[in-house]
Amino acid sequence: MTNNRIGVIGGSGLYHIEGFTRQKWVKVKTPFGSPSDDFLTGELLGREVLFLPRHARGHRILPSELNHCANIYGMKKLGVNWIISVSAVGSLQKKYKPCDIVLPDQFLDRTKRSFEHTFFGRGIVAHIAFADPICPELRALLFQSAKAEGARVHNGGTYVNMEGPAFSTRAESLTNHRLGYDVIGMTNLGEAKCAREAEIAYATMAMITDYDCWKVDEAHVTVEMVLANLNRNAAQAKAIIARVVPQIPHEPNWPCHSALKNAIMTAKEAWPAKTKAELKPILAKYL
Repeated sequence: MTNNRIGVIGGSGLYHIEGFTRQKWVKVKTPFGSPSDDFLTGELLGREVLFLPRHARGHRILPSELNHCANIYGMKKLGVNWIISVSAVGSLQKKYKPCDIVLPDQFLDRTKRSFEHTFFGRGIVAHIAFADPICPELRALLFQSAKAEGARVHNGGTYVNMEGPAFSTRAESLTNHRLGYDVIGMTNLGEAKCAREAEIAYATMAMITDYDCWKVDEAHVTVEMVLANLNRNAAQAKAIIARVVPQIPHEPNWPCHSALKNAIMTAKEAWPAKTKAELKPILAKYL
């Protein structure tokens, strides 16, 4: 099995990237339950790429039902060391227009699911550094590639991760807007936390579908509006991914790839055998 795969997590249709060949759906079992779907493996421009439809084929899983641990564990088990996340977000500031792309460098957690966003516990304690939750090297490559494709792209910003599945109330949206946050979504924080623990470089390509409801002179967000703008964004997202994939190094040697080095508090001799076995793909270099 290769250990230099590039993972892409996103909505349906992204795996129809021009030139994505040798496609095969692979089922993965994890100690954390089932991933969102099988993983689609293949090759793109000479690199092994793995795609996961975040909400499953047919969009059957709510944001709050996503099993981030299983999704990221499955990617790690299949040799992924870089993840590009493509997701729909709402704009919290006027300068971010529908169909713009934001590459966040920060997250704000407004979920109630922190314990579901870690592999640790069950006898092994780790506290991962998360001050800078996005891999800066991967974000820089995405920015360069997006600019080269002529995208309206913004480098940096804070992604507010709300619970869902309902969209924000106006009071919530106005609060986020007035606090100066940039975009709002329902999915990426858990992915980022689990990716950091798994020593996978992770970056978000946030595709703006609408203005969140703080902007009272805009039509209320609807599913139809989100889908229409997602479809407009899809071709650009595919082009950016195809451009960035060949630029990603073959060896995982960025700082994110050793994030666990000083994070595990529990002495190795005290690690429970069952937990150690379950976390083997995560802990392999420290066993």
